Amino acid sequence: MAKRILVVDDDPVIVRTLEGNLKANGYEVMVAQEATDGLEKAFKQSPELIILDVMMPIINGFNFCRLLKSQEKHRGIPVIMLTSRVEEEDRKIGLEVGADAYLAKPFKTDELLARIKELLKT
Repeated sequence: MAKRILVVDDDPVIVRTLEGNLKANGYEVMVAQEATDGLEKAFKQSPELIILDVMMPIINGFNFCRLLKSQEKHRGIPVIMLTSRVEEEDRKIGLEVGADAYLAKPFKTDELLARIKELLKT
């Protein structure tokens, strides 16, 4: 059965790119273009992994991750932050709030897929 990945990013081009690449590599993909929708999907559908942007309106990726990881049931879901925020301080915050990986945009698809496989142990 295909592993389910939730992509949460407010950029429709990034969402389509990720969705296409992930589906082509055998993953089931859910998408959300805002954090509140993403949290709702994460809580209801418990994906095996989440790819998360940081810079989003209403709830940013840091707060999304903090909220997700505060729930015992969802604490174990690996989160990859995929963001244009590349300062060391941002990376440090991302890891402190519970991200399992922190990758910069623009990203290399091979690198992202490798991190996904590593985190899903597939």
